[in-house]
This record gives sequence, structure tokens and C-alpha cells, in this order.
Amino acid sequence: MLRLLSTAALVAFTTGCVSSSKYDDAVGERDKLQQTAQAHAEKIQEQEAMIVQLQSRLGTTNTDKEQLQKSVTDMQKALAEMKKRQAEADLRLTEYANLARKFKRLIDAGKLSVKIVDGRMVVALSSDILFASGSDRLSKDGQNAIREVARTLVTLDDKKIQVEGHTDNVPIQTERFPSNWELASGRAISVLRVIREEGMTKERISAASFADNRPVADNSTAEGRKLNRRIEIAIMPDLSSLPGFEELQKFSQ
Repeated sequence: MLRLLSTAALVAFTTGCVSSSKYDDAVGERDKLQQTAQAHAEKIQEQEAMIVQLQSRLGTTNTDKEQLQKSVTDMQKALAEMKKRQAEADLRLTEYANLARKFKRLIDAGKLSVKIVDGRMVVALSSDILFASGSDRLSKDGQNAIREVARTLVTLDDKKIQVEGHTDNVPIQTERFPSNWELASGRAISVLRVIREEGMTKERISAASFADNRPVADNSTAEGRKLNRRIEIAIMPDLSSLPGFEELQKFSQ
């Protein structure tokens, strides 16, 4: 049977750490991960029951034996794959809970949020906290916030980090920033440099600009535009742990 008790204990512990109302989003993301883990657990239990049922029917003719044995073998392989995915889901849940706990002070202060975006753990910070309008130079408070985040990120073993710049849809056209692409890029690189100063190796970090192409709120309102002006620090997944990775590797050989 799976270690569901340990997962439940982890969730209960994490809930205690994120009791502040500012943790609602983090708790919601954590619950999504828990639901994924639970779904895997239920499928595994179903497969185990079917294997037991088939094994009890082994007998009668040799043909029946061979067919049933093949069914058992196929199900055991499927069960092993499900258990692997369950272990990966449990690991992501643990990593997310640990990350939310480490950033508790900054989340409580309203300076950042931790969420899951496209299967990646993402630390999001408002650009209004980090930069003056139309600038890619970090403010003093912005530098302090990034340094605090960086000191946690450098401890995440060998995980790769991508700093992503996002803007609202208000056009900018200056000599330094001909468009929002350059503004978002400049801001992402400014954050990257500070993270590097805190010990992040160059092999583990990259920067990207998305300009105004990935809004998270309505750009027609001031509040929406404020939410869209942000820096996201994405913790990139280890592709080698994904199902089918070995098959994909064959195409690159």
C-alpha cells in the first residue's frame, strides 16, 4: 500500500505553516497537488485488486494460464509505472510545501506568491515592488527582496531556475526600451544578476522576456495591469523524470 499517511501528515503540517489568509493561493495549489497524488493512489489500488483477481483465476488449461499470466504481467508493469508517478507527485507536493514554508515571511508581507504554472513551481513578485515605472533598475527594497529569495533558491540542489519578465499592455517607446520586450528582458536580467551575486551558478540560471503576452489579469483595469507587471522565477522541472523521456532521447541521438 502507498504511504498515504505520510502525505496526509505533510499536508496537515503545511496547513499549519500557511495559516495566514495571504496563503490562500498557496494552499489551493498545494491541494491540487494532493488531489493528483490521491488520484494516482486510487488507480494503483484498482490495479492491485485486479492483479489479485487474475492471479486467483490462474489454472484450468495451459492456454488460459498463458493468457492470464500475460494479463498479470502487463498489469504489474502498469502498476509499477503508476507507483513511479505517485512517488513523483508526492515529491512535488513535498517540494512545494517546503518552498512555501521558506518564503512564509515574504508571502505574509505581500511581496511574493508561490504557485504552480504549467507544471512548474513559480515564485512571483510584483514589478511595482521591484522597479520604478519604466525602469529596469532594482530599487533598494527590490534588491533586498530578491536577495532573500535567492538565498533560498541556491539551496535547491541542482535545480535550474528561469527568471521571466512580464509587463502590462501599456506601450513603451524609449531609446533604452523600444518596446515592452526590452523592458521585460532588462528587468529579468537585473534580477538574474542579483541572484547570481548570491551564489547561483551560471549553469543553473537563465532569463526570458514575455512582454505583455502572458497576462494573469485584465489589462483594462489599473489593478489588472498591476498584477500583470511582474517577475516570475520558475523552478524548471527535471525532464528526465517525465514519462516517455527515454523514448524522446532516442530522437536526439
